[in-house]
Amino acid sequence: MCGRFAVTTDPALLAEKIQAIDESTVAASATSASAKDTAGPNYNVAPTTTISTVVRRHSEPDDEASRRVRLMRWGLVPPWVKESADGGPDTKGPLLINARADKVTTSPAFRSSAKSQRCLVPMDGWYEWRGEKGNKTPFYMYAADGEMLFMAGLWSTWRPKGAPKDAPPLLSCTIITTDAAGPLAEIHDRMPLTVSKSDWDRWLDPDAPIDEGLLRGHGDLDRIEIREVSKLVNSIRNNGPELIEPVESQPEQATLL
Repeated sequence: MCGRFAVTTDPALLAEKIQAIDESTVAASATSASAKDTAGPNYNVAPTTTISTVVRRHSEPDDEASRRVRLMRWGLVPPWVKESADGGPDTKGPLLINARADKVTTSPAFRSSAKSQRCLVPMDGWYEWRGEKGNKTPFYMYAADGEMLFMAGLWSTWRPKGAPKDAPPLLSCTIITTDAAGPLAEIHDRMPLTVSKSDWDRWLDPDAPIDEGLLRGHGDLDRIEIREVSKLVNSIRNNGPELIEPVESQPEQATLL
């Protein structure tokens, strides 16, 4: 699975880097977040956090779809989710932070998004744990070349019943996972589905059906390296570059926050 990751590039710089339109300011109002909340590095991104995503959409029906950077809540909220007493979505069930690659086209929660609402979730790397419960060792998986990784995802929009048509919807997303391969399988049996740069637009194309070949691939697997990191990452209250440093290069930590 993918339940925690790190990202150090803010939305505006991300948009410039990948030649996309920066819609993060607009999208912030749809996720109850501000651009300030998502600017700068976050070394311990947890579920329900507002994160940067990449989509391809049309401005007009007949124009060419273009890449856009949008902020979304991590944890997909399907359009059919009921409204809670406070006017937000009823999310008492499991958080849909991950979607299995082999089920995205058939699962009621994901199949609608899989048709035309596919996204990329950029990150520097993600964390996974190995070992017995209560004594698990954290590892960080990252791109050896120092560049970002882009994970396949799905997104959705949700509106409360009776909301004005011009009211911004809640934008939310999930990260697709697949069987871990190579050395990654020694850490955990699942991993995020990476998408290579050459396949970004094919994955994001809102006018084409989902590419089953990409769902079965491993994209940038050859770029990924693994290192053991500090147990500081175990607490979401900890957030800093020390979380991704090799454990052997860090001074001994007396306590976790």
